Amino acid sequence: MNLKNQIEDNRILIESLLKEYLPKETGRQKRIAEAMNYSVMGGGKRIRPQLMLESYRLFSDAEKEGATFSLSEFPKDLAAFMVALECIHNYSLIHDDLPAMDNDEYRRGRKTTHVVFGEDIA
Repeated sequence: MNLKNQIEDNRILIESLLKEYLPKETGRQKRIAEAMNYSVMGGGKRIRPQLMLESYRLFSDAEKEGATFSLSEFPKDLAAFMVALECIHNYSLIHDDLPAMDNDEYRRGRKTTHVVFGEDIA
């Protein structure tokens, strides 16, 4: 498999993990869950979790076993750290976009979190 295909396959897997771990948009915290999902699922290459995944493949027995994972057999500890890393990165982007910082109105071609949900939610 070439690198471009591997990166895309990893990104699809990471997107699936993010959807599994992010909160459902229901209940009393619906608005905050909507803002979280909007921000985290707004796109990107998912480089940080990809680096974590490839490090895992490199330094574990997974490297010897072919290192392809389906969502159902994905190592849960690894998944949790990959999702956490992506969420922390997205937090830094949200913080950077706030009016008191760069006051950006767009990120990745979409309105920023503070523009859509308000500065207090962001």
